[in-house]
Amino acid sequence: MIEIFFDQPQAIRAGEELNTNHLEMYLKAKLPELRGSLLVQQFPSGYSNLTYFLQFGERELVLRRPPLGAKIKTAHDMAREYRILSCLIQIYPKVPKPSLYCDDESIIGVPFYVMERVSGVILRAKPPVGMNLSPELMRRLSESCIDNLAAIHQIDYAKTGLRDLAKPEGYSERQIRGWTQRYQNARTDEIPEIERVIAWLNANLPPVSGAALIHNDYKYDNLVLAPDDLSKIIAVLDWEMATIGDPLMDLGTTLGYWIEPDDPPEMKMFGLTHLSGNLNREQLARRYAEKSGREISNIVFYYVYGLLKISVIVQQIHFRYCQGHTKDARFASLLQVVQACGKMAAGAMDKNHI
Repeated sequence: MIEIFFDQPQAIRAGEELNTNHLEMYLKAKLPELRGSLLVQQFPSGYSNLTYFLQFGERELVLRRPPLGAKIKTAHDMAREYRILSCLIQIYPKVPKPSLYCDDESIIGVPFYVMERVSGVILRAKPPVGMNLSPELMRRLSESCIDNLAAIHQIDYAKTGLRDLAKPEGYSERQIRGWTQRYQNARTDEIPEIERVIAWLNANLPPVSGAALIHNDYKYDNLVLAPDDLSKIIAVLDWEMATIGDPLMDLGTTLGYWIEPDDPPEMKMFGLTHLSGNLNREQLARRYAEKSGREISNIVFYYVYGLLKISVIVQQIHFRYCQGHTKDARFASLLQVVQACGKMAAGAMDKNHI
């Protein structure tokens, strides 16, 4: 594998530029080892926090800032995400090394943080041309992916300094209530399936299965893979929603993103789990149960929850586009994804199967 397959930055999208003069002066003052002029590009694939590539000579950094028009503080809290990385890296090495956090909005207009770039391969919705993703490789990657999620849930979060994130009592109920409220705040269209899903989840709440450090957005395109072996995970990205909570809710989110070949085509934007060789959702859940020792008899609930959560995240992005806060053309058709999530969740409820 060569660098052509690495996740590559591109020119910055119109309206998402940074004040590079202020940024360069600030970073050189805080990180005096930086040399040369600042080059800034943007990683274009994410849908939430904006992510930029910074280069000073041979030094490569990544800057994260909230999306344009976002008013959901807890989902885009740069200080919180920086703190999680700073604590987590002490006990779990598969995270980027954080460099600094800045709450001075005079620099680029919003709080942000900077971390070291982890070079590797990130599998997006479309693989790089020429990459051979064989069934055998995808099988190994899907197994490695779910094994690593089980490993994250085994982390002793008390040793990371993140104990104060823990509010495990009533976690599932709070999540359903919170995502319902966010959906109501961002709704642009009537989608009966989503309303039905919300009612079903409230009527079928299982007991909390335990407390663990959970990522809350765990999927292929948040994994950095080793260039010489794509089944080896070298870093997990995007810890913005990480917390202490029910690990089966985390599994449910991953299952929601885990698209199979017969799922609606709109859902394939979430990655390459539909390629031949990947474990299917049922196999994935069983392997997680084997690796974690957790009981998954209520797995349909967690899967339906995951689809609701994803539908709300996508609806929020579509809402920002409708409000004119972003001109990113990818956001125009996202309502179809929200509708597809609703239909898949309703189907799982009716069939009692993931």
